[in-house]
Amino acid sequence: MPAKKSAHNDVDTLRHSTAHILAQAVQELWPGTRLGIGPVIENGFYYDIDPPSPLHQDDLEKIEAQMIKIIKQNLPFKKSLMPIKKALDLFKNKKAIYKVDLIKDLMKGGEKKVSIYATGKTFIDLCTGPHVENTRKIPQDAFTLTNIASAYWRGDENNPQLTRIYGIAFKTKKELLAHQELLVELEKRDHRKLGTSLDLFSFHDIAPGAPFWHPKGMIIVKALESYWRAVHDKAAYQEIATPIMVKAKMFERSGHWKYYKENMFHFDSESETFVLKPMNCPESTYVYSSRIRSFRDLPLRLSEIGRLHRNELSGTLGGLFRVRQFTMDDAHIYLGEDQIQKEIENIIGMVENFYALFELTPRFFLSTKPDKALGTPSQWRNAEKALSSALKAKKRKFEIKPKDGAFYGPKIDIHISDALGRDWQLATIQLDLVMLPEKFDLHYVDAKGKKIRPVVIHRAIFGSFERFIGVLLEHTAGNLPVWLSPNQIRIIPVADRHASYGAGMVKILSAKGFRIDMAEPNQTLGKNIREAELAKIPFLLIIGDREVTSKTVSVRQRAKGDRGTMPVDEFMEMFQQLIPQELR
Repeated sequence: MPAKKSAHNDVDTLRHSTAHILAQAVQELWPGTRLGIGPVIENGFYYDIDPPSPLHQDDLEKIEAQMIKIIKQNLPFKKSLMPIKKALDLFKNKKAIYKVDLIKDLMKGGEKKVSIYATGKTFIDLCTGPHVENTRKIPQDAFTLTNIASAYWRGDENNPQLTRIYGIAFKTKKELLAHQELLVELEKRDHRKLGTSLDLFSFHDIAPGAPFWHPKGMIIVKALESYWRAVHDKAAYQEIATPIMVKAKMFERSGHWKYYKENMFHFDSESETFVLKPMNCPESTYVYSSRIRSFRDLPLRLSEIGRLHRNELSGTLGGLFRVRQFTMDDAHIYLGEDQIQKEIENIIGMVENFYALFELTPRFFLSTKPDKALGTPSQWRNAEKALSSALKAKKRKFEIKPKDGAFYGPKIDIHISDALGRDWQLATIQLDLVMLPEKFDLHYVDAKGKKIRPVVIHRAIFGSFERFIGVLLEHTAGNLPVWLSPNQIRIIPVADRHASYGAGMVKILSAKGFRIDMAEPNQTLGKNIREAELAKIPFLLIIGDREVTSKTVSVRQRAKGDRGTMPVDEFMEMFQQLIPQELR
């Protein structure tokens, strides 16, 4: 019996069919519109079109109405296989230049026939399908068009710019409404908006894909760095720093030039090609090789907070999630093969402790050998076995990601789900038996004086500072943990006469290392509290006549409300319990 089609595939078919109806509706409303492609994406679909006149956001309502008219006609989706040359002539006659472009590519690939779908008497589309049986199978109340954007044909900025219409579609109206509520929540949590409203960072055209960190944003970065260094110092890592700009020959040696050249910023100077490094790993080998290493040195844990650059396409950039300049919390661990399992177990523990700070539960995936890879089959089998053995020894459940390993070795990818249920891949643990050890001819001397090739573990816990902070802002809706909050405490005097006592509290607490300020005493108490809540400040200390007389503070905690009146020492003790042990 054939396998039962999954619900996910069913809804993808529905979404693909809805994209088809979108294209038909646009051509009926704007005759002469030329069609690009209309794929399914997460929760919906889009279609790239080239209309005879510009379309605007307020046209979406008109297009939706036309789509519903088509759906009500109960038109069948008719598939036919057409000889590719006949299809080429058909779309040439229709002046469908983008479909012609696609067909020519298929001809180069040796295709003899192509799949054509028709609905109604006049609309046809080059499409592999599948589609639903007929248009009435598309629920009229379970889809909507969301926005209009621009996109280059086939993602190439040298090609014509098309109009991209996005939509979402579900099986039921209930699912659509639930998703729309989620979108509203996502809008409120958008880290780019929070970055602006909380004065954390900004982006500017002079440096596309690179954030400008403001003073408050740098407090978050430095707090993460402080925690990172404290944890790594305790775990016997040794921090290094390597150059941002290096000669391309280093990446030629490592193999990165062959695989990732298009993602590197590079330039020529004095007959040499230089690169702004996109990764730290090859450079760490120069630190390792700077002296003869003994088995007693291993594991040698070299950590680095490294500034990296990758030449991402401008159309793919998105806030802190996809940038061209970023900071990796990296480490490269040089060790013997007999030390692999224990070291990976230690790293898994470090990752779990870190994510526990944010009440995030990691999930583990083992990514195996890709089609293009360095090394022998036996090296890959041994490496994959070492990673799976470590996960099993820690009694951690894991799934397999087939062919998703790095070109030089398998890896453990670590995912989390945020407050909205979205999946994020952050930490990674990669085992390298080939690239760095062999390409850079690394050795250590064993107890018998024999030269042995080490193994290298590449690992990151945040993934990158930028992306992690973006995820954290959206996960918490900007309500960062106390230890990361740029402003931890705000004193709110009830009236002018309480300001002097409040200023004294600011002086005492700031001297203890608390990040604290005081609200304007000439504003109402309600207004000061609202402003502090908008600023996402964890603690408000209200000071009135009673507090001045008793030398206390009235504590109000974010999300928990009134915590009562207490002496300052008692408040400081309560506050300290919210700070990671490593930073107290």
